[in-house]
Amino acid sequence: MNQTKSQKTGMARLLELGARKKGLVVCSCVLAVLGVALSFAPFVAIYFIIRELVTHFTDLSSIDAEHMIRLGWYAAGGAVGAIALNFAALMCSHLAAFSTQYELKLEFANHIASLPLGFHSANSTGKLRKIVDENIEKLEGFVAHNLPDLAGSFAMPILTLAILFVFDWRLGAASLIPIIAAFSIQMASMGQEKAKIYIKRYQNALEDMNNASVEYVRGISVLKAFNQTVFSFRKFYEIIRNYSKFVMSYTIAFEKIYTVFLTIIGHAYIFLVPAIILIAGGAEDYAKFAMAAVFYIFFSFSLATPFTKLVYVSQIGNQVADGIGRMDKILNAAPLPETSAPKTAAAYSIAFENVTFSYNGEGESVALNGVSFTAAQGEITALVGPSGSGKSTIGHLIPRFYDVAEGSIKIGGVDIRDMASDDLMSIVGFVFQDVFLFKQSILDNIKIGDPNAGREEVVAAAKAAMCHDFIEKLPQGYDTVFGSSGVHLSGGERQRIVIARAILKNAPILVLDEATAFADPENEQKIQLALSELMKNKTVIIIAHRLSTVRGADKILVVNKGKIAETGRHDELVAANGRYAAMWELYSGAANWMLGKETANA
Repeated sequence: MNQTKSQKTGMARLLELGARKKGLVVCSCVLAVLGVALSFAPFVAIYFIIRELVTHFTDLSSIDAEHMIRLGWYAAGGAVGAIALNFAALMCSHLAAFSTQYELKLEFANHIASLPLGFHSANSTGKLRKIVDENIEKLEGFVAHNLPDLAGSFAMPILTLAILFVFDWRLGAASLIPIIAAFSIQMASMGQEKAKIYIKRYQNALEDMNNASVEYVRGISVLKAFNQTVFSFRKFYEIIRNYSKFVMSYTIAFEKIYTVFLTIIGHAYIFLVPAIILIAGGAEDYAKFAMAAVFYIFFSFSLATPFTKLVYVSQIGNQVADGIGRMDKILNAAPLPETSAPKTAAAYSIAFENVTFSYNGEGESVALNGVSFTAAQGEITALVGPSGSGKSTIGHLIPRFYDVAEGSIKIGGVDIRDMASDDLMSIVGFVFQDVFLFKQSILDNIKIGDPNAGREEVVAAAKAAMCHDFIEKLPQGYDTVFGSSGVHLSGGERQRIVIARAILKNAPILVLDEATAFADPENEQKIQLALSELMKNKTVIIIAHRLSTVRGADKILVVNKGKIAETGRHDELVAANGRYAAMWELYSGAANWMLGKETANA
């Protein structure tokens, strides 16, 4: 999908999306209009029945019984036909809606997957979830139900007005007065622009609640640990309260106006009766006029339906249009530019050349400033330094999760911006400190590293990552679904499954960000041995706080405040008595630290 091709907004954008399945949508709208037209057949039949009765009321035996029966069948057939046509219209619209929803969700998912990591940092999970689960779902409802209703809602008032002026234009004009009055009152109290502002505020409030609720659920373990409730989680509580206040104030503000609107449009006969009394005195054919008056009073009870339905469909359309506008805003977010002439790296060394990067773009907060280093192929390059120094940022830039502001990053002498994204991602494997497993089988979780791998290859990767034994003890072994009832994995176990995923991918470049952070002392050594085998002949970037894990690295880079402060091997850096030596001394002291009475009472 070309996200910049369409700039339509509002109802025009909804109709554009609905027209993706043009044949089905047009068929649905035509059937809906025909259904509306046929729904008036009973009223026309009733008019002629009344005329027959009034014409022969002095001699009922002269009534044409066969004609009356035919009129009855016309009325019944019209009602049944209208239902059948509406059903057929809904069948067509639902087929169009489900196909459109499927395509849009697929396009949206593919698009956000193509966006840089910076986009996902700036846009919360709750916001994206709301677009997929609610906004696109509402589009399905609009296409399936409201679009044929919209066609019918426009046709119905036209047909209604035609009927009003066919039999007696004076009574028709009198019947039109409450409709004009009701809509004038509503539009004066809530214009189109005011409605758009309200819908925007309403959608913003829902989005805020989604964000806060996701954060609340994710942090429920912390809240429970500190005996907190939703009332204690002030952000979530305040957002719910603000939403409630806004909706209630809006509802109360328009309660009286909307009540007046429904009262006037639902009781058109109140305006019709005085007109009948005034006109009756001058009627030339009193019987014909009486017949028309009875018909108009009867018909007035159905006037509210087409016009209130038009209002309802318009309001729903505005809400859906605002939601689709939010979806389009995401779809219009540009992924990182792709080169038109992609190059392939013949080697796998990594070179940072005077790289400067800021998460905020052009701002004062610079994450990396003039960083230059080379990670040779077949060697292990370790990044150490205090939290926030820029270590993980370097790891994120290698697979081009972000684009650098200045300088370049090259793999095998090729700028990563000159490589196709798929090619770049295929040669880089990851194990990050933020562990995430999907709610699917352990086998499928590991196979994310290589979807084409067989079961034996998955098991071999799991054994190398030291997780085969505990997987075999799970209820269904490798087929156990992560997150299912009764299945619990520790942080270290989840970490090892992620390592197995990276082992299975077997990429020539490996980025390990605190890969052994959750490993207990007993398994850390085993994992290190497994990783040592995995890392042979690969370009490896290790990001670590535990200095013991990088002691044997071929090169250690000490990162501080976005710059490379020191470079060398472990022994060289310790002998240099600089920043690394100080870090090593603190780390060694912490490793030998013990909790005792003196510490506890301090």
